[in-house]
Amino acid sequence: MGLPSQKRTNTSKRQRASHFALKKTTTTKCEKCSAKTLPHRACTKCGTYKGRKVVDVTKRVLRTKRNKSKLEK
Repeated sequence: MGLPSQKRTNTSKRQRASHFALKKTTTTKCEKCSAKTLPHRACTKCGTYKGRKVVDVTKRVLRTKRNKSKLEK
C-alpha cells in the first residue's frame, strides 16, 4: 500500500481543487413569452421550442395536480 512521501501543502491542495467551483447556469430567452429557460429545452411557461408548440402546458399542470392529490391520500 503506497504512502505519500511528502505532505500536501495548502497551496497545492487549493490549486488541485480550483476546478471544483460551481459554474453559473446559462439561460436563454424564450422567443414567444421572453421567459428565462435552459438552453435546448422547451419553455416551462408557454411550452414552445424553436418557435413551435411542443408541450401542452395546461394539460401538464392538471396532470401534476392530479398526481399530487393521489400521493396525499
